[in-house]
Amino acid sequence: MIRRRRTLVGDLLGWALGALCLVWLGFVVVGFRTGLHEADELIDGHLASVAALLLSETRNDFSDARAVFPGGDPANLRAHDYQQSLSVVVWDAAGRVISRTGDAPIPPFADSEGFATQSLGAPAAAWRSFARWQAPGHQRRVMVMLSIAERDELAWDIGTQVAEPGLWVLPVVALVLGLAIRRGLRPLRILSDEVLALDVQRATPLPPGQRHQEFGAVVEAINTLVLRYHAALGREQQLTSELAHELRTPLASLSLHARSLRGEMGDEERAQSLQRIEQDALRAGQLLNQLLALARASRTELDEAATPVDLADLARRVVADYAQAALDAGHELALQAPAQWGIAGHPVLLELALRNLLDNALAHTPRGTAVEVQLNADERWLQVCDDGARQRAQGLDSGPAAAAEGASGHALGLGLGHRVVDKVAAVHGGRFASLAPPPGFSTCYRISFA
Repeated sequence: MIRRRRTLVGDLLGWALGALCLVWLGFVVVGFRTGLHEADELIDGHLASVAALLLSETRNDFSDARAVFPGGDPANLRAHDYQQSLSVVVWDAAGRVISRTGDAPIPPFADSEGFATQSLGAPAAAWRSFARWQAPGHQRRVMVMLSIAERDELAWDIGTQVAEPGLWVLPVVALVLGLAIRRGLRPLRILSDEVLALDVQRATPLPPGQRHQEFGAVVEAINTLVLRYHAALGREQQLTSELAHELRTPLASLSLHARSLRGEMGDEERAQSLQRIEQDALRAGQLLNQLLALARASRTELDEAATPVDLADLARRVVADYAQAALDAGHELALQAPAQWGIAGHPVLLELALRNLLDNALAHTPRGTAVEVQLNADERWLQVCDDGARQRAQGLDSGPAAAAEGASGHALGLGLGHRVVDKVAAVHGGRFASLAPPPGFSTCYRISFA
C-alpha cells in the first residue's frame, strides 16, 4: 500500500480546522448553557409579570372557577413559536380555588410567595411556579405555572439557533481558509522552484527578489550551501587532476622499467630495475591508501559521532609503533606530551593524521634527524617537528626514471598526505598548517583544535 505524502497545506488546514472546531464547540456549549440560563430568567420574569398583571386588574374578582381551556385544545391558542402554555390558579383567603386556567394540576394551597419548583400530577412532572397574594388584606392568592419540560424545550431551541449557523458556516470557512493558506504559501512554492532550478556547477546564488522576512535565513543558508558545495566540487576536481598527475608518474616508471626487463642487461641492472618497480608499486599503493583515507575522513564527518579520546595516550601508542622504524632509518624519535589530554573526536582519524605526519618526517629527512611529537593540552594543539632538511626521494641514478621517482615521492609525501591531515583537522573543527618551528627544529606541522 502506497502511503500518500503529507503536505504543508494539508497540515496547516488540518490544524486550523481542528482549532476552529474546538472554538466552535466551545461556543456551542456556551450557547446551550446560556440558552438554559436565559430561558430560566425569561420564564421566571414572565411568570412574575403575568402574576402582577392579573393582580393589578381591579375589575377581575375571579368569581368563577373555569374548566381547563374551555376554548378547546391549547395548541389552537398558540400564535407564536415561543408562546408558553401558562397555567394560572387563584385561591381565596380560605384556600378555595376560585379560578383555574391551563393544564397544570392544582398545587396544594400554601401561604408562601415567590418562585418554586414543584412536582405535580400522576405521573409526577416538574413545574416552575410563581405565587403572590393580592394586597391589601391577602384576599386572593395567584399562582402562575409553566412546565419545566416546556421551559427546557425553549432553552434547547435557543441553543440550537445559536449553534445551527456553525453547521453550514464551517464548510464555507474551511474552503476559504484552505484557499487563504494555499495563497499564503505561494512564496514558499516559488522559493522551492528557484531552489530546484539552481545550478550548483556555476555557484549561482538565489536571486534576492521580494521575499518575506521569514525566508531570509533560509535563502542565506541555501546560498551558503551552494557556495560550499561549489568550493568542495572545485577541490574535488583539483584533487582528481592532481591524482591523475601523481599516478601517472609511478605508473610511467613501472612501464619503463618493466619494458627494460625485456632487453639484455646484466644481473646488477636487472636487480636495480626490479627494485625500482617495487618502489614505484609501493608509491602507487601509498597514493591509493591516502585517497582511501580522504574518503574515510569525509564519510566519518557525515556518519560517525565523536567519542571521548585521550590524545596523549594515542600519541604514545603511535610513537611506540614507529620506534623500530625510526631506529632502522637512523632517526631519533621523541614525544613531549602531558599525562592525559581528553578531547571529543574520532580516534581512527586522529591516529591516521599523526601517522601521516610521522611518515612524512621519517621518509623525507636524512639519517640522524631528530623527530619529535609535541602536545599542548592548554593551548590545544598537536605538532610534529624535525631538525632535518626536507628532501625528495633519491633515485639510484640521474635518469628520467629517477627524476620521476623523486617527483612522485615529494608530491606523495608533502601533498596528498597533508590533504588527509587537513581533512582530519576540519572534521574535528580545527585547522592544519605549517608554522615557524621552535628553537632547535627546522620544520614543524601543527594541528590546532577548537
